[in-house]
Amino acid sequence: MKGEFMSRPIRYLLTLLCSIAVLVGLESANADDSVPKNIILMIGDGCGFNHIEATDYFKYGDKGQQVFEKDFRHLAVSTYPEGGGYDAQAAWGDFQYVKKGATDSAAAATAMATGRKTRNGMLGVDPEKNPMENLVEKAEKLGKATGVVTTVQFSHSTPACFVAHNRSRGNYTEIAQEMLLKSGLEVVMGAGHPWFSNDGQKTVTQDGNSLPEGLPEQKYRYVGGSDLWRQLLSGTAASDCDGDGQPDPWSLVQPRDEFKKLGEGDTPKRVAGVAQAEATLQQRRTSAIGKAEDETPGQTPLLENMPTLTEMTRAAINVLDNDPDGFFLMIEGGAIDWASDDELGRTIEEVMDFCNAAEAVVSWVEAKSNWRETMVIVTADHETGYLNGPGSDPDWKPIQNNGKGNMPGVKCYAGHTNSLVPLFVKGPGAEAFEQAAVHEDPKRGKYLDNTDIGRVLAGLLIK
Repeated sequence: MKGEFMSRPIRYLLTLLCSIAVLVGLESANADDSVPKNIILMIGDGCGFNHIEATDYFKYGDKGQQVFEKDFRHLAVSTYPEGGGYDAQAAWGDFQYVKKGATDSAAAATAMATGRKTRNGMLGVDPEKNPMENLVEKAEKLGKATGVVTTVQFSHSTPACFVAHNRSRGNYTEIAQEMLLKSGLEVVMGAGHPWFSNDGQKTVTQDGNSLPEGLPEQKYRYVGGSDLWRQLLSGTAASDCDGDGQPDPWSLVQPRDEFKKLGEGDTPKRVAGVAQAEATLQQRRTSAIGKAEDETPGQTPLLENMPTLTEMTRAAINVLDNDPDGFFLMIEGGAIDWASDDELGRTIEEVMDFCNAAEAVVSWVEAKSNWRETMVIVTADHETGYLNGPGSDPDWKPIQNNGKGNMPGVKCYAGHTNSLVPLFVKGPGAEAFEQAAVHEDPKRGKYLDNTDIGRVLAGLLIK
């Protein structure tokens, strides 16, 4: 009897301790530091290792100075399309090797968005033209807010691949309609305004928000056609973004001050930001000296009525971070690619704009979020320009550091290339990228494939 009496409090104590252990275990599981609440994927279109080095020399006078170069994990990424490949030994044994087999932005972004390769020119579909689920769709299933931001037309390849599915990247009208009328996006921002030039000048005459007469339908292709543009202007363009079966209208933002205002305070539920430029924010503005190829960064003053990528980024995050489930956001420095076709001054301008946006992202994480709940990835879809030091070919010459504020010694040797591109990552689950980097390059070190980016992020979005 005495032994039985003494066992009861012991059993009670053991039961209590087990209950506490279970509760602690559940709390620990719910606070899993390997699963991000927010994912911010930044893509510098065409931005290779040497783009960042050249920009570092111009802006700082030394390399390794960007915020993501300092305490993020560093890796490299292969970018070839369906049917291609990358031979690390050949890439550094023959200067001409990477000039062949390059991806375009559609195939590369599709690989990152879906985890699977496709052919150049295809967008969000496999080589047989079947739609593939993308990261935005996966995030939406988890109840997360989603958005895409770019410095070029919002229906262009990279942002579109994270949302739409189309056999051809050139079907802009169809793509924009899918993005605005069939997706669950809360944010879409970019250029492609039908009424403005690349210098931010209005090219039509119209009363209020009415559509001008005689403007070709082709002018409206990047915003989904004239009918959809009319709906955006009137506030009637809508789709269901929260799964309640009710259409959620888009709030249209156009002037720079409206983008800046969105960066703080209360926001609409959904924002379609169409900056007042035809193709891109700054890169195609008219040169003050006649040829952009001969400019240094900032030699032609930037257009004051264009939002910066930093301002668009702050606005997008301020809309998306209202969701308690977190968000997925893709941010593209889209015109690095276009500038890298021998406009070296503007190439550095575009990379600086992209890097400034990365600084804004890091500042937001550290001020309003934290590195236990937010993952940030900075990478590229492919390299453009084959930037190297003067005198390269058949050998690789280093880029020349000519000091802060001076153009570095650098030269373009190609268009799109099959070179590896950089990847920087920080936040919960970042180690998964290192685990995926099972290949070795003699110069760039450990590298993964662009499909691994999609697979790693999809794995994190399943949890």
